[in-house]
Amino acid sequence: MLKKFMTVVVAAAAVAASFGVGTASAAAPAVLGGGSGIIVGNASECTLTTIGNDRAGRLIGITAGHCGGAGATIVPEYDPSAGVVGRIAFSNPEYDYAVIEFDRAKVIPVNRIGNVSITQLGPPALFPNIVCKEGRTTGNTCGVAYGDVLQSQETWSQLCVVEGDSGSPVVVGTTLVGMVNAYLGVACFGPQVGTNIDAILRHIDNGNAVGAGFTPIA
Repeated sequence: MLKKFMTVVVAAAAVAASFGVGTASAAAPAVLGGGSGIIVGNASECTLTTIGNDRAGRLIGITAGHCGGAGATIVPEYDPSAGVVGRIAFSNPEYDYAVIEFDRAKVIPVNRIGNVSITQLGPPALFPNIVCKEGRTTGNTCGVAYGDVLQSQETWSQLCVVEGDSGSPVVVGTTLVGMVNAYLGVACFGPQVGTNIDAILRHIDNGNAVGAGFTPIA
């Protein structure tokens, strides 16, 4: 009985193969931009700050450094069928940023996610600028910027952020000025602490590594 059953199964499989039935097709590229949710290393839920190209022509993304270390895989949170679409090239704990190198064949880069568009890069937000962010956990929130507080490295602002919003793009209008890194005190009540994007890019350029000469998708 078992032998006869196996013969039928093999024959059916041969027929299916001849007609292309049941064959797997390549997953469609994932759409990613500043504000997209990402899974880092199959564990951390974070947000992509921005995506663009470096001077070597690589497709590059930036997120918070505490999301993962070098070699950590990146999977789109809302399109997991796309699989691994990139890996962290390196992570810097001092400025708390990480540079991602994406597989260009697996990603469609965009400059708008949710209610945030990124058309250019700019200096830190000053008081009383209104800044906004797009995060994978709390979505789009806005608040007043308190200004640069740590030698042109960090800006505090009254943005609602919680876990998972790490890496979220912080913008003034459509100008990317920083990323979300942490909050002080109580989530959504205490100030948000974020690294300035110009400080991050200067640091990347000084190392002349992956990501040097970064420009966002226009």
